[in-house]
Amino acid sequence: MNVKFKKLRAGARIPRYETEDAAGMDICYAGDEKLVIKKGEIKKVPSGIAVEAEERNVVILLYARSGLSLKGLSMANGVGVIDSDYRGEIICPMINLGDEDYTIEPGERIGQIVFTPVIRAMAEEAEEIGETKRGTGGFGSTGRK
Repeated sequence: MNVKFKKLRAGARIPRYETEDAAGMDICYAGDEKLVIKKGEIKKVPSGIAVEAEERNVVILLYARSGLSLKGLSMANGVGVIDSDYRGEIICPMINLGDEDYTIEPGERIGQIVFTPVIRAMAEEAEEIGETKRGTGGFGSTGRK
């Protein structure tokens, strides 16, 4: 699948796969100065890029990088969902859950994007839904007893 990236800021970098078998393309902070995220704080971190996937039946999922999570930085919304028709700048809403302030350097890798197929469902209201062995068992209901 072909994907077009447009740079929207001077410091923007086109995402890329860092290894041959990587699932996600790394994206970078596109600011021209350091960005401090204080502990407990949420900030919008700009990537400086917009994207257009050739296929319309895909969603782009935005994840925090594993290495940053060990330092307390995570996506404030868990996983970002970028619809195939969105053409604005990819912004990473990051939260600092660590014990110290974190400084993001210009050009630092802040997240990764993964392209995933989408199956669109047809919603239908129903009076009844089928029974299963699990039934209405919620959190922990399939674990050890």
